[in-house]
Amino acid sequence: MGKGFAKKKKQARMMQDQLTKMQEQMEKAEVTGSAGNGLVTIVLSGQHEMKSIKIKPDCVDPEDIEGLEDLVKAAYKDAMDKLSESNDETMPGMPQIPGMPDLGSFGF
Repeated sequence: MGKGFAKKKKQARMMQDQLTKMQEQMEKAEVTGSAGNGLVTIVLSGQHEMKSIKIKPDCVDPEDIEGLEDLVKAAYKDAMDKLSESNDETMPGMPQIPGMPDLGSFGF
C-alpha cells in the first residue's frame, strides 16, 4: 500500500467531510410551499418534517372540504418541490452509487 492508497484514503475522507457538512446544511434548511395564492402555506424542514401549516379563513368553506384538501396537498407538493430543488443546489452533480438508493429520496 503505497502513496496511491494514502492519497485515495485522504480524498475519501475529504469527500466524507464535505458530505457531512452538506447534510448538516440540508437538515437546518426550511422551505415554504403555498397554494391558492397563499391561502394555504406549509413549512417543511430539510428532513421533510412539517413545521407549520397556515390556512387562511377565506378558504374554509364547510360546503367545499375537498377544495381545502386539494389546497393542502398542493401546498405540500410545492414545499417538497422547493426542498428537492434546494437539495439539488446544495449537492449538485452528486453521483448515484450503484447498489445505493438515491440520496434525494432521503432528503439529502
